[in-house]
Amino acid sequence: MNDRMATPWGEYTLARFPEDPRDRLRAWDASDAYVLRHLAASDTSLSGSVVVTGDRWGALTTALAAHRPVQITDSHLAREATRANLRRNGVDEDSVRLLTTRDTPPDRVDVLIVRVPRSLALLEDQLHRLAPALHEGTVVVGTGMVKEIHTSTLRLFERIVGPTRTSLAEQKARLIFSTPAPGLVRPTNPWPYRYELPDGVGVVSGRTVTNHAGVFCADRLDIGTRFLLQHLPESRGAERVVDLGCGNGVVGTAVALANPRASVLFVDESYQAVASAEATYRANVEQPASDGPADPVGSADPVGSAEFLVGDGLTDVPSASVDVVLNNPPFHSHQATTDATAWRMFSGARRALRPGGELWVIGNRHLGYHLKLRRLFGNSELVASDAKFVLLRAVKK
Repeated sequence: MNDRMATPWGEYTLARFPEDPRDRLRAWDASDAYVLRHLAASDTSLSGSVVVTGDRWGALTTALAAHRPVQITDSHLAREATRANLRRNGVDEDSVRLLTTRDTPPDRVDVLIVRVPRSLALLEDQLHRLAPALHEGTVVVGTGMVKEIHTSTLRLFERIVGPTRTSLAEQKARLIFSTPAPGLVRPTNPWPYRYELPDGVGVVSGRTVTNHAGVFCADRLDIGTRFLLQHLPESRGAERVVDLGCGNGVVGTAVALANPRASVLFVDESYQAVASAEATYRANVEQPASDGPADPVGSADPVGSAEFLVGDGLTDVPSASVDVVLNNPPFHSHQATTDATAWRMFSGARRALRPGGELWVIGNRHLGYHLKLRRLFGNSELVASDAKFVLLRAVKK
């Protein structure tokens, strides 16, 4: 859905990524518009180093492109949306600097705009990483919808940046104003976080998992993944297996441990997730470390029996090149409930699988994934179920 966002500097046509004409979700919300109005109305100087974090679809970065901002994002989709929206509005991509959450942040920040993320952990980690670059004159403004800003959100700004207050709400959006405090003694950044897996989850029982901030269920094993680990497909020699939407990589690591001949591809659109997956794999499969976590799509090279790729699902994986895809798809896009991501994952899996290849999907019973799989594959088999989850298998004919 293309939409026009009005700002003090003009109107911008924006879309999510990948663009889908059937998608009715906007690429911006009231909190994006609110913070831009505030910056203009308060005459905030944007001539120095401007950093934007958590920009979901590039709306803020596009509107501020004339001030050459630095965008920091954990989302490959947000990064690609930003590029597309810059082009859509005739803005030179070189006018902005695009960084990921795994990159070293700027060493000086004069204006910091924080689009509050859904993950409090990711906000905590990003504030810790950016705090050394703040100075007494830095303008720090957070923005989000009222339902996204909690007391715990404000406490993080207080503990890591300095004195914090909020604005009045406008169109169900609110701003956060935080003043950098010289000499503030900050707590230690707790990320990445590591824990041992419980018993009863197969070959990875008792193994250590690494979670960088922002990874789903970062402090414990989520029950859906636990169920999948208890019912993984039997290993079949030198096969290529994809851990699609890999998170911390525990499923792909289990495959690699159970079948040392398997070539495992870990894929996620989150830079933090792929870094977590690589750390989890390295710690448990004991392969020598590479030069670091994966770069954007297209730059990941095989390392032993594992590849680590940040991208939009299986978009850049060759057709008919994999044997098994294991998937626990998300059913939220930020605050919106949607099956669009799952549908793209299933469609991408069907294209990437060889004839006879299998897609294994874990999901909540009520999501009705079996209907989608039947539409795409012509078949869907129930492998296992409990009161909450179903594990489904679809075979490419």
